Formats: sequence, structure tokens, C-alpha cells
Amino acid sequence: MRLGVLFAFSFFLITLSSLAQTRVGGIVVDEQGVGIPFANVIFANSSEGVITNDDGRFYLASDNTWDKVEISFLGYKTEILELNGVENTGLTIQLTEDTGELDAVVIYTGKTDKKNNPALDLLKKVWENRRKNGLDLVDQYKYRKYEKLEFDLNTIDSAMINSKLFDGMEFIFDYADTSRVTGKTYLPIFINESLSEVYGDNILDKQKEILQANKNSGFSNNQTIITFVKDLYSDFDIYDRHIKFFDKSFTSPIGKAGIDTYNYVLGDTMNIDGVRSFNVIYYPRRRNGLTFKGDFWVSDSTYAIKEINMQGTKSANINWVKEIYVEQEYEVVNDSIFLITRDYFLSDFALNKKEDSKGIYGKRTTLYTDYEFDQPKEEKFYKRQVNPYEFEVYNREEEYWDENRFEALNEDERQVYTMLDTLKKSDKFKRLYNIGTILATGYVEMDGWDYGNIFSTFGFNDVEGVRLRAGGRTYRGPNDLWRVEGYGAYGFKDNQFKYGALFSTLLNIENRFTFQIGTKRDVEQLGATLTSNRDVLGRSLASSALVSIGANNRLSSINLSTVAFGIEPLYNFEVNLTGSYSTIKSAFPEFSLAYFTDEARTQTQSETRQVSTDLTLRYTPGRKRSGYGVEQNVINAGGFPVLFANYSKGFKGITNADFNYDKVQVYYQHPLNIGGYGRLTSRIEVGKTFGEVPLAYMDVIPGNQTLFSSFGTFPQMDFYEFVTDEYAALHMEHNFNGRILGRIGGIRDLNLREIFGFRAVYGNVSEANRNLNASGLDYLAPKDIYYEFSAGIGNIFKVFRIDFHWRGNYLDNPDARPFGITGAFGFFF
Repeated sequence: MRLGVLFAFSFFLITLSSLAQTRVGGIVVDEQGVGIPFANVIFANSSEGVITNDDGRFYLASDNTWDKVEISFLGYKTEILELNGVENTGLTIQLTEDTGELDAVVIYTGKTDKKNNPALDLLKKVWENRRKNGLDLVDQYKYRKYEKLEFDLNTIDSAMINSKLFDGMEFIFDYADTSRVTGKTYLPIFINESLSEVYGDNILDKQKEILQANKNSGFSNNQTIITFVKDLYSDFDIYDRHIKFFDKSFTSPIGKAGIDTYNYVLGDTMNIDGVRSFNVIYYPRRRNGLTFKGDFWVSDSTYAIKEINMQGTKSANINWVKEIYVEQEYEVVNDSIFLITRDYFLSDFALNKKEDSKGIYGKRTTLYTDYEFDQPKEEKFYKRQVNPYEFEVYNREEEYWDENRFEALNEDERQVYTMLDTLKKSDKFKRLYNIGTILATGYVEMDGWDYGNIFSTFGFNDVEGVRLRAGGRTYRGPNDLWRVEGYGAYGFKDNQFKYGALFSTLLNIENRFTFQIGTKRDVEQLGATLTSNRDVLGRSLASSALVSIGANNRLSSINLSTVAFGIEPLYNFEVNLTGSYSTIKSAFPEFSLAYFTDEARTQTQSETRQVSTDLTLRYTPGRKRSGYGVEQNVINAGGFPVLFANYSKGFKGITNADFNYDKVQVYYQHPLNIGGYGRLTSRIEVGKTFGEVPLAYMDVIPGNQTLFSSFGTFPQMDFYEFVTDEYAALHMEHNFNGRILGRIGGIRDLNLREIFGFRAVYGNVSEANRNLNASGLDYLAPKDIYYEFSAGIGNIFKVFRIDFHWRGNYLDNPDARPFGITGAFGFFF
């Protein structure tokens, strides 16, 4: 089963929780009936409470029985409400202004003073004592970890139950329950459990996690969904200035950046696990930021965090997530060392943030136990395996789980396993799953063979005209050790048939030693990328863009055959050796790739034949993948740095090959979250060719004549406008994630995101290569650094981005485009 199951689950997933004994819900308003955001609601004489949302609404539940709830907020009189039984929902609680308090401290807007604030004094003590708490205090550590991931469909109502979507699956609603966090009815649908041991060495700065067992409700062989979900809920440290959720940097209420982001109020004092602790309530100083609201408890002796509750604000500039809720608990271990014991994370995925919108809960519960300290391991112990998959880890008996779970599953959680086993037999569910698979992968599943990629079926360019493509691949499962892929295409303008085929096999699972052999005959736009491309199945958008700016007729007809070997000696470090034979010629009469074949420059050749080898090194620290077959899915695509190096060598004379040459190309790309200032993606790329080569093997600076934004290209440059045999290029793009537009009234609630970019390139062409050129195309190289800059707006209707580009120089070039607009679609948090 593949990533497509996520789309099938989009019809019905979320989170489980135990049945609460006391429930309170409603809205807190002022004397004008306006909701009061960030008011504190707490069961009287307890540490159990919540903060109202941006509209003043709240829901509070507890496993214990309480008879009073206390509601308070700065500048208002505290209200204590008597509860009538265990179910008190739909309440409207009005707070009245405390004029005496307002006279003493000016806090009508809800902002607290940074001076003479005891809550901030306490927070500074937390910062000073951070290194004295937790695992940082010891040289080595070890602990056991139990993690439970759950998904449920929320906001269940009669309309949903009676929907035709669930015809034949009505029985699943017998498993519905109520969330203790939001008060909404939910339907548990998926659960994944894992047990692991974690080792760490602070001296070596190393950590290793060994998975001992993994189990989920019916999809034990699908590491894709498991890894995808775990990546959404990556571990974080509340003491950091910023913590990352859904690829966004939220300001931590405990970190030092919080002082300019949150209001802090000192609350009650209480003994927690025998430790006297202070309560601090916090809420954001302004709307639209990536912030939380909630409270935390601080030990009065070590100033360590004992408990913390964090709830994402409704106005936060994040898509598809209506609710974020985090609970963490810590305890004293070995005298003064405070260690995390429980971590709870709940998110509500929905199309919008309306109160009654339906969505998907995702919940992670992590328990930590059996801490051990100062037991060193050799450094080689921490070397990460290339492929850590072990069959028995994913196939433990139920008796093993009963003996090793840190806490038993409740009845609802156990029933999820039963329900999924039944659901998978439903024809309706199978159809929904198949639709999800097609949307996610682009392939239609058949018996051992997949048809696709369906998204490449239709194309258009100036050479082929309308282009139709059909293809497929062998598929017995996501972890196949070999695969055959192929396609055929036909252009209705050039009346030519094209094809491509590739065979891949994994020869060694441990170090991922692979072998590939492939061939293709096709039409390509070689001016769309700098680095050498030996992919027999890939095709750039520039080759088939439905709409192009100006003439896109400088395409090439390519015959390419390759043999490749790959190995991964270290985790995320790949080495590939490819041998290839290719012929390249122009695919359009008015575009020439010709070169001179004699010193007198009287004879020319229009087709290039070449034998070459490519040695490629690729290092991707932080990349996360799933699967252990010949193909692996990258889970956090775009979320890790890439260091790439390629050495190509051409051999003249072998099978009539035309040129000897050596080419070196290197690039480094790094996405970087800069705290509350957004995300910077930068790329620097250099290359040089040694020896004489014709236009077909020159380094063409990648222009972009499509209407689509594409990082790594120059949108105001035409294909083949600049040609080099040595170059250096820089690309920078910064997404401020709404930090600027989110502070402008009138457009604040649109959650738009401002994006700024800069691109530059330098290049040169040797005199020998200029003399070889017989194409008629002027070898214009950007000796004076060519540059562009851009400004864009993202997150338009949550899915669209528009960029405005300006060309900085070379404005006298023929058909130069000083200004342009591109756009892109995508689903981003």
C-alpha cells in the first residue's frame, strides 16, 4: 500500500482519547457580547485548564469529576461558575471589567508590561537554568520510547452518517467517540504503535534510535504512511527560540524569542508530583503570527518546566490546520534532573478554520521511561545503517505488545484494529482507496502492472505540436527489488513516435547497491537545466509546456542508452557511476547544433555522437525516506540540504564518438528556517568543461519561457540565450510567511505570504569552443554578471502563488524581456 492511502483516508481519519468525566464548553464574552480571546478557563483548585480561542470559545474536559470552573482574564473580574453535573456545554459566560485593576495597570488591550512583570522574572530564571535540566546534564543516556499515532474523522453529524459516500460502510460509525480536547465527535480509523530504544552521547554529539517493534491497524507493510506521519510530528525542544511544526517555525513560549511575541501573566502556585510550582499563562501580543496560547508550570527550586500546554492560535498563518494542541509532562529523576515523560500532540486538519468544518484529527502520544545514564558506547555504534528495515520488527505477535506497551490500549483503541480489518473488505473502501492512489502516484493499479503516469498523458511544444503519451511499470508492491518502466509517445506535428524504457534492480539491500539499464528516443529542451541529465524517463516542463513565452523551438532530438551502478556506503550518501551512448541533433529546421569538423572550418556535422561516463556524488543530510526496495519515497522533499557533485568524461573514437572532454559540476542547495522571519532557500552552482565540445554539450544557462515559477531557472531569460563552458550561478528565495503582510490591516486575514528572490550568473566560453561553433547561434556568455530579482505573493486562496520578475541587465539582447509574471500551484502548510 502506498502514499495514496493518505488520500483515501482524507474521506475519514483523526485521533482517539479516553472518555472524560467532566465536560465544559462554550464562549467567554465581555459586556458587549464580544468574545474574549485568550481568557483562562480552569477547573477550580486544579492545574487542568485551557485558553479561549481567537473568538472566545473553549472546551475543557477531564477524567476527574469537578464541580466548579474558574474564568479569568487581565482587566476583568474573575468568575467562578458552579457546574450542573458532568456535562456543561453551550455555555455563555460574561466577564465584567475590573476598573480598579485597569487604573493600576494599563492593560485594556490585553498586552502585559515587560517591566516589573513577575512572570517574566520567572521566565528569565528558566533560561538561566536550562542547561541544568534534562539530558544535557549527563555524558551518555539511554531510554525506552513508546509512540502511538492515531487518525480520526471529526465533527461527525447525521448528514455525514447518511452520506452516500459511506454506503456499505455505515458500521464504522458505531466506533465514534468524543474528543477531550475539542469536544467534537470523532471516528477513529487508523492507529500505529512503535517501541524503540534511544541512545545518546553528549560528548560525541551523537544519537541513535533502534526500532524494536511497529504495528498499525491493517497497513503494517506501508512504511510510507508511517514515515510521512512521523515527519509531520517531528520531535522538538520547547526551550528553543523556535519550534518546527508542519515545516513552519512557531515562536516557543519558553524560548528567548517569546518575550517580544507573548504576554505573560503569573498565576497560581501548586504542588505537582510533590514539587512546588508556579503557573504562568501566556498568549500572543498580536494576531496572525505563528504562535500559541496556553500555560506552563515551573518548579520553584530548579526552574525547570514541569508541565506545559500549547494551543495554536486560530489566526496563525498556516494552511489546512485548524487546531494544534500540545501537552508535555516532566518529572524529577536522579535528584534534580528533569526529564520528559509524556508528550501529547493533536492537530485538526481541515479545508478551513470555521467552527463547524469537518476535518481529520492527527494525534501522537509519546511516553518515555527506563532512563539510564553514563554508560558509554563506542563511536561506531552510532553509525547509521543505510537500510535499517527488519521484517520481524513489523510483525511482532500480539503477546509481545501486551507485555511491552507502556500503557494498555483502551477499548476504543483496540476496536480500531477490528474495524480496519472489516473495512478493508468493503468494495466501497477499495474504490476510494484506488482513487486516492491514482491522485497520489499518478498510476492506475492493475494486477502486477500499473498504467501511468497519467499526468504526463498530454503535452504540447512547437516541434511535436500536440503530444500524447502512455506508459506503465511493473508493480507487485512498494518494496519490489526490481522494476521495469516504459512509455511511448506520439507528436501529431512531427509525426514521430518516441519511447523510453528502464530496468532497475536492487542487488544488495544493506548498502543499496543498484543496477539500471535503459534507453530512450525523444524530443527534449536541453536548455532547461545546467547539470548533466542521464534520466531516460524524465522530461522537463520546458519540453511540454502548454503555453510558452516567445518561440520554444530550440529543442533537440535525443537517442540515449545508459548503464548505471549505484551504492549508498553511508546513510544519505549516494555514489553513482553511469556509462552512456547518445546521439543529439536538432529537432527543428531553424535551430542548428552543427559544428565544424576540420581546421579550415569548411565542413560541418549536424549530429553529435558521444560515449561518456558520469561519476555522481550526492549527499542529503536530514533526508527521510520510506521503503526498502529498488525505489524509495522521499518523505520530506525539499526539507533538507543537498550537496551534489558530478564528473563527466567523454571518449572520442569509441563507437565513432566525436569528442574527448572532462566536465565538473557542483552545486549546494540549502533550505533554512530563520526563526520567525520565514524560510530562505539558496543554491550555489559552479561548473567547467575542459576540452572542445559543440553546442549540444555546452552548459546552457537555464532560462524559463513557461508561465510556471521554477526555482533554479531564470524566468526572464530565453532558452539558449546564454551558453557557457564555465559558469557560477546563485539563486536565493526568501518566503517571509506573512510576517509583513500579516501586519497590514484589511489584508491581514487573507494570510498572504510575501516572497522575494534574487538570481545571478557568471559565465565564459573558450576561444576553441567558439571556433568549433557552426550553429549560427551566437555564443553569448554572461561575462558581466547577469542578474534578476523578483517579488511575489504566495498562499493566494491557499494554493496559488504569483511572482513578478525584473531583468537587471543585458536589456539590449534581441527579444530581451525586462519584466514577466509566473505562477505556481501547490498545497503547503
